[in-house]
Amino acid sequence: MDIGLILGSFFRAIAQIGDRRFRRVLWIGIALTFALLVAAYAGLLWIIEITVGPDGYFDVLGRVEWLNDLLSVSSFLFMLVLSVFLMVPVASAITSMFLEEVAEAVEDRHYPTLPQVAPIPFFEALRDTLNFLGVLIGANLLAFVLYALFPPAALFIFWGLNGFLLGREYFQLAAMRRVGRAGAKNLRKRHGLTIWAAGTLMAMPLSIPLVNLFIPILGAATFTHIFHGLKDR
Repeated sequence: MDIGLILGSFFRAIAQIGDRRFRRVLWIGIALTFALLVAAYAGLLWIIEITVGPDGYFDVLGRVEWLNDLLSVSSFLFMLVLSVFLMVPVASAITSMFLEEVAEAVEDRHYPTLPQVAPIPFFEALRDTLNFLGVLIGANLLAFVLYALFPPAALFIFWGLNGFLLGREYFQLAAMRRVGRAGAKNLRKRHGLTIWAAGTLMAMPLSIPLVNLFIPILGAATFTHIFHGLKDR
C-alpha cells in the first residue's frame, strides 16, 4: 500500500483548485451534487407523505402528531444528516458525469506530454455508471444490518465498505480512459490495497455534511493521479 502516492495525489488535486478550468468543473460538480441531494431528499419526503396521512398518521404505526412539524421545521438539518448516506450514490453519479473533464484538466497540467484519448462511448459509460450505482446502493442497504448489529463500529464499516466500492469505481473510470477495461481491471487487482485505502480517504469526508459536496470532483482528480502513479508498476 502506497500511502505516499495516495496523500500526494490528494494534495495535488486540492492544489489545482486555483486552476480556472478545474475550478469551473468543481463548482458545477458542487452545484449538481447539491441538486441531486435535494432531489433525493424531496423523493424521501414524497414517500413519507404517502405513508403519513394529511393529519399526521402512519398507516401502520398509528398517530405521530409531531412528524409533520419535524419535517417542516428541521428539513434542512435533516437533509444534511441524510447526506451522509445519500452522498455515496451521489458521488458515484457525479464522478461518472465529470471524470472525463476532470481527468483532462489534470493531465493537461501535470502530464502534458500524454497523447489525447478518445472519450468513452456514452452508452458504455452509462452502463458502467448504472452498474456501479446499483452495487453501491445494494451494498449500503445491506450494510444497515451490520450497523444495527455493531453500532460502535458503524462508522468504520461505512468507511471501509464505501472506500472499497468508491475506490473501485474511481480507479476503473480513470484507468479505462488510457488502458481500456481489461487493463484497468488488471491494474486494480495488482494494487487493490492502495486503491481501497485511497477510496477510504474519499469516503471519510463524504460523512461530513457540506465538506462532502467537494469530494466527488476532488476524488476524480485524485484517482487520475493515482492511476498515473501505478500504471507502470
